[in-house]
Amino acid sequence: MQRFERNISILGRSKRTFDNYSRHVAALALHFGKIPTELDPEDIKDYLFELQKRSKTPSQSYFKHTVYGLRFLLKTEGLPYSYLHLPAIPKVKKLPTILSREEIWRMLQSTELLKHKLLIGLIYGCGLRCMEVRNIKLQHLDFGRQMLHVVQGKGSKDRYVPLSEHLIRGLKTFISIENPDQYLFNGNQNRNIEEIDLKTHQNALQKPDFDSRYSQRGVQWVIKTISKKAGITKEVHTHTLRHSYATHLLEDGVPIIMVQKLLGHERIESTMEYLHVCQLSDQTPHSPLDTVFALCRKNGIPK
Repeated sequence: MQRFERNISILGRSKRTFDNYSRHVAALALHFGKIPTELDPEDIKDYLFELQKRSKTPSQSYFKHTVYGLRFLLKTEGLPYSYLHLPAIPKVKKLPTILSREEIWRMLQSTELLKHKLLIGLIYGCGLRCMEVRNIKLQHLDFGRQMLHVVQGKGSKDRYVPLSEHLIRGLKTFISIENPDQYLFNGNQNRNIEEIDLKTHQNALQKPDFDSRYSQRGVQWVIKTISKKAGITKEVHTHTLRHSYATHLLEDGVPIIMVQKLLGHERIESTMEYLHVCQLSDQTPHSPLDTVFALCRKNGIPK
C-alpha cells in the first residue's frame, strides 16, 4: 500500500484520491480475502456484476473509485488491466434541494452557539463544501478585502469568494474569544466533543479528526440538527446550503460564468443545474448572506 501511495503521489494525484482508491480496493480485498493483485479477472467482473445487481446499487462514484483504483494498482504492478470497465449504472437525474432565504434566516436564528452560526453562515454565505469549511485557516481570511481564500478545494483548486460583512463581525468576535491556533474550527484531540440539541436534549458524540480539524461528521450533525430546530421539513444536508448559495446568486442576477468560478466548478454544465429557477442579469458578485439579512430585517422578522 505504501508503494501504491507513492506511485499516486508521483503522478501528482491528491491525498484524497489515494484515500478513495485505497478504501475501495481494500473493500475488494476483504471481500475475497486476498490481495487484489492475486485476483482472477473473472472474480473481479463477478464482484462488479454483483454490486450492479443489488437492490440498492452503489453510486457511480463508488464504481469509479473501485475500477480506477484497481486499474491504477494493476498498471503500476505491471499486470493486465484493460479488461476493467465501469458498469453501466442508470443515473436518476434529481434536482437539488434549495432552501428559501427565509429558511436560511430561520437556521441562523435557531443557533445558540456562535461557532454553529458561523459554520452555517460560511457554508451558505461562501458556497463552501464541507471539506472546504473544515480546511479554513486564519491566514485564509482577508477581512480588509472582504474575501475568503478557499485553498485546495475539490480537484485541488484554489479560489476566492466574497465574505459577508455580517460574517466578518462574527468571525472577529469568535477569533478573539476562541483564539484558534491553526484551523478556524478546531476539534479536540484528547476527548470527544459533545454537542447538545437543546430542544430534544439528545446528545451526539463527534470524534474529531486526528489533525485537529472540526470533524466532517460534526459539521453534518450541526446542519441537520439546526435545520430541524428551525422547523424546516426539507431534507437538509451540508451541500444543500451550497446549492442554495448558487441558486440565490443566479436569482440575484450574478452571471453564470461568475457563479461557476465562485463555486469552483470545472465544467459550466455543473453550474447550469441551477438555471431551472433563475433569470440572469449583469451584476457584481456578492455574498447572498447580506441579502438574507436585508430582506428579513425589512420584513420585520425578529433577530
